[in-house]
Amino acid sequence: MTSKWGIANIYASYNNVMITLTDITGAETIAKVTGGMVVKQAKDESSPYAAQKAAEKIAETAREKDIIGIHVKVRAPGGNRSTSPGPGAQAAIRALARAGLKIGRIEDVTPIPHDGTKKKGGRRGRRV
Repeated sequence: MTSKWGIANIYASYNNVMITLTDITGAETIAKVTGGMVVKQAKDESSPYAAQKAAEKIAETAREKDIIGIHVKVRAPGGNRSTSPGPGAQAAIRALARAGLKIGRIEDVTPIPHDGTKKKGGRRGRRV
């Protein structure tokens, strides 16, 4: 039996969490779960609880497809928006590990601009 590995792409913003499970090449998507698919309230979409539930669903699908290990790619919104991942990123990785999947590499793939476009909010920033 060959040991199958996959890639878990975790996109964690402050509004939602998306976890996509792909094969090792990254070309074929096996499963995709978002925070909004596992919680009722819109305000809870980006919470660690939603990320944990989403990761559990992903792990379940991975087990069905005989995937024993995953490499994790964490992504924040990036670009001219936030470069730090939301609160769900860490919870998602933890839940994947707890579900019995081996974790290979954890990589940050947030897009970083090399002087791109202007951030929204105007010259004096967002005034609260």
